[in-house]
Amino acid sequence: MTKPSSNDIVIAYQINPEFERLVAPRLPHNVRLVGLTGENKWDIPDEATILVPGHPGAGGMPSTPIDGWPRNIVWLQTQSTGIDNYPKWLFEGPVVSCARGMYAVPIAEFVLASMLAVEKHFPAIWVTDRSQWKPVKHGSLNGKTLGILGFGGIGAAIAERALAFGMKILATRRSQAPSAIPGVTLTDFERTIAEADHLVLAVPLTPETNNMIDAAALAKVKPGVHIVNIARGAVIDQDALLAALDDNRVGFASLDVTTPEPLPDGHPLYAHPRVNISPHVSAGGWIDYQVFADFFLDNLNRFLAGEPPVGLVKPENGY
Repeated sequence: MTKPSSNDIVIAYQINPEFERLVAPRLPHNVRLVGLTGENKWDIPDEATILVPGHPGAGGMPSTPIDGWPRNIVWLQTQSTGIDNYPKWLFEGPVVSCARGMYAVPIAEFVLASMLAVEKHFPAIWVTDRSQWKPVKHGSLNGKTLGILGFGGIGAAIAERALAFGMKILATRRSQAPSAIPGVTLTDFERTIAEADHLVLAVPLTPETNNMIDAAALAKVKPGVHIVNIARGAVIDQDALLAALDDNRVGFASLDVTTPEPLPDGHPLYAHPRVNISPHVSAGGWIDYQVFADFFLDNLNRFLAGEPPVGLVKPENGY
């Protein structure tokens, strides 16, 4: 990444003004912010070289390139980890970084809570009157095998916490780099799904991962497996999942993501007794602007030094 000139640097942002309140006091003297809002949020000033776009789910993201894109933008920082919901034209020109790793801790905690809830039968064991006061046999994470499909920052954060519960960890990753976490065995897809008692999906959505958990994969999972999806809904063939739940191949499914979001009223996944659905909130349910401000400022320092940002996106890989 080329080191920028010493002239004034303008950052255009389309997100909550809380971002400016947290970032502005910590900027170098030659860096300033310009907020873009409402109908004019794509009127990017010519002097802007950095863009922090709004989230695509908030609306107002053009499906076709704006006039003159990328104008003078050389670096774009998103708030999200995944890039599948952004239009492809946004990645044509500037260096793009995503918030990879920023949500790793809350998502990892969510996954551990989901696994514990299944093993301990929460909330079914909670009593509301004396007649329900009786022993209930429940399970343990200790000694169980956790399979993690996608061993990036989120997968690593999950593994670190699961190891403390005495779990055996199998994980897959696209990279051939060795695991930096002792106790994690990097292996292939087939072994991971065949041996996992709890199977966590933490992959980005790409053409290769779309419907990766299909009928063929579900026929090979360990009977009674608990599947936790905190990736994207399209990673699972939901019809195949329902069939695998009904024939008890899959013991339980915890789905923080679905296709579509939200599922339509009356969808059979809502009523299934061995499915927990949450409304895409594993990352915390909202953007923590203090955390994002810290993340952005660290990347800004890298940009000013001519270094590549954390979370560098490779559009050809889909993440």
